[in-house]
Amino acid sequence: MSSDAIAIQTAEAVGRPWVATLHEWVTTVDHKRLGVLYILYALFFLVIGGIEATIMRVQLMHPHNDFVSPQVFNRMFTMHGTTMIFFVAMPILFGFANYLVPLMIGARDMAFPRLNAFSFWLTAFGGLLLYFSLVGGSGLYGAGNAPDVGWWAYAPLASRAFSPGHSSDYWTIALLASGFGSIATAINIIATIISMRCPGMTLSRMPLLAWMNLVMSGMVLLAISPLSAAQIMLLADRYLGGHFFDTQAGGSATLWMHFFWIFGHPEVYVLIIPCFAFASEIIPVFSRKPIFGYPVMVGATVCIAFVSLSVWAHHMFTIGMNSYANSFFTITTMAVGVPTGIKIFNWLGTMWGGKIQFRTPMLFCIGFLFQFLIAGLTGIMLASSPFDWQLGGSYFVVAHFHYVIVGGILFALFGAFYYWYPKITGRMLNEGLGKLHFWLFLIGFHLTFDLMHIPGLLGMPRRIYTYEPGRGWDTLNFLVTIGAFVQGIATLVFVANLVISYFKGAEAGNDPWDAWTLEWSVSSPPADYNFASIPRVSSRRPLWDLKHPEDPDSHYE
Repeated sequence: MSSDAIAIQTAEAVGRPWVATLHEWVTTVDHKRLGVLYILYALFFLVIGGIEATIMRVQLMHPHNDFVSPQVFNRMFTMHGTTMIFFVAMPILFGFANYLVPLMIGARDMAFPRLNAFSFWLTAFGGLLLYFSLVGGSGLYGAGNAPDVGWWAYAPLASRAFSPGHSSDYWTIALLASGFGSIATAINIIATIISMRCPGMTLSRMPLLAWMNLVMSGMVLLAISPLSAAQIMLLADRYLGGHFFDTQAGGSATLWMHFFWIFGHPEVYVLIIPCFAFASEIIPVFSRKPIFGYPVMVGATVCIAFVSLSVWAHHMFTIGMNSYANSFFTITTMAVGVPTGIKIFNWLGTMWGGKIQFRTPMLFCIGFLFQFLIAGLTGIMLASSPFDWQLGGSYFVVAHFHYVIVGGILFALFGAFYYWYPKITGRMLNEGLGKLHFWLFLIGFHLTFDLMHIPGLLGMPRRIYTYEPGRGWDTLNFLVTIGAFVQGIATLVFVANLVISYFKGAEAGNDPWDAWTLEWSVSSPPADYNFASIPRVSSRRPLWDLKHPEDPDSHYE
């Protein structure tokens, strides 16, 4: 885009009434704007979920603390888990997929633009509906107060007998709405990648980010559907006398657990596979080498998706399944570590011998590699059913889970923000603030979640409101809470960097990283139509081929 065109657009934007601008964003079907809306929506709920986590950590900072009541603690526990999984992690990953996939495959938009907009607003409605149960006030439209059934709502906690108000109904309907939005988005991503790739972009030339989002979307269809079915059965139990999960009427509480974890464990891979994609795009660029073992990376991703659908009941070892079930799910849980380990070796192979540039996106990816490895090792420990019987109800599991979600997913997401923010906004994030953010968050993360394993090994149970002094947990819980505050400060630095850089950041240009995928061949931010003419590619690194025709390794398959 020429400087004159940019000047005209800027002048028009300055003179446009804010109502008109708001109307454009609310009614947009442009995949880039919808991607930004997903990301902003998720960041808003990230702050809320972080506040809820901080409230819980302050409560557990000392024995016999009374910072909040047990009822408020249970509500914070439910809202934090639900918010972070359904209204932070899922939307933010869908946001990046929405923004990047069409640009990376040489398309002008998603396959179904109106369905794309509908999916976002359905997801947004789900999050707002959940929080209406919190802010609606007692008696207002029956909202009562926030649900307190845990983010998994085990039976019979979500039954009318244990949760007689309407807050659990708001939780159920909110997850149903967001689930339908996620399924529609997954269908859209699959259709876009399968049918809208530019000429020359065969499946074997597709960027790994597109490949992994294709696999992730297929998993969404298989994982979200059972959860939606379970939510409908729960509503039938509560209002139509269904008794699916009512043990006193012949139902099965274990049935809910199976339905939930058939969703719940593949969901971990639904969240982590797009983060694998971020690392697979960022690490080669800052190692100045092509990705090591492209076909193996694709094959490992498909294997992870396949095996992860058969491991859900390792969350249920402690309920007393028979030895055959325990053995099967122990084997499959350990087996999923094989393709995951292959990926780690591929990333290390990419870095080995490369000219590594320790820019902020690369720092977060290196942190992601180290921490996800540790999370995988503790996951293998919990895959052993006798070990899980001892620690399945302890804070060791909380530490492991957050090592995956925060140490893996969130670190990779931060790397993605620093890498693609210049493309989205046209401005560079401040490198000094970025490195301050990285080191603060790294220190806070390890102070919190490394130490959290130890109270679990010492017997501290999960889901407790307070505890007795003198059990060896006091100092550890104090330090864990301090680490949470350090992470909070680091997040504030990140938010400040986003805002300051948007107005005062250095201009990015089209390709500030000297990268090689198609999104860096267009202006920053891209035009509404993405590409003036649809590109034609002949390798996996089309932009690199144009910039470095003398490179003997550039035109490889």
